[in-house]
Amino acid sequence: MLRIVDNDPGDTAPEPRTRRLWTVCCVVFFLGPAMYGFGTKFYELVRVFQGDSTGAFAVTPIVNYLLAGCGFLMLFAWAARNGMFRDIERAKFEMLENEHKLDEIKNFAPSHTYAASSRR
Repeated sequence: MLRIVDNDPGDTAPEPRTRRLWTVCCVVFFLGPAMYGFGTKFYELVRVFQGDSTGAFAVTPIVNYLLAGCGFLMLFAWAARNGMFRDIERAKFEMLENEHKLDEIKNFAPSHTYAASSRR
């Protein structure tokens, strides 16, 4: 099995608290406006169902948001059920092992390019 070890002392990861703070800031910065926009559209949709016809334009975007959200939720559930989040590091090691195996096969396989070109 091929193992790659990176012991570069200059490569330092941020502390867990700093990483957590950075993640929370990104969530607030990106998801905050998105949640506000979805909330206002959803409020307009509720108003349409209550009989206010001025917000009828909100029906299509809300239905699209809900369908896309349900689709992503089902995709996430499918991936989690099939174990795609259990060992996320395995894929890169398998790729490197397969590359190593292919290189070994390529080095031992006879080359037929010279014989094919000499027949001309």
